[in-house]
Amino acid sequence: MATLLLFGPARSAAGLGRVQLEARTVSELCDAARSQFGEEFTKVLAVSALWLNGEPVEGDPSVAAGDEVAVVPPVSGGS
Repeated sequence: MATLLLFGPARSAAGLGRVQLEARTVSELCDAARSQFGEEFTKVLAVSALWLNGEPVEGDPSVAAGDEVAVVPPVSGGS
């Protein structure tokens, strides 16, 4: 199982900060999370960056037991 790490609005929409899900790829992991957490989470995921084991996700890489996929919603800020 891979671990999905959730931050900010993704965490709020899911109601938790991490969950382990069965998946072979990042897209399967996201599909499982959409099914589990619903419409509000799906909206947040659509505008979020995904990171696999500390690196930005490119394409649809495979995931394995022990992998961590972080959902990082956009942030705003400035001075």
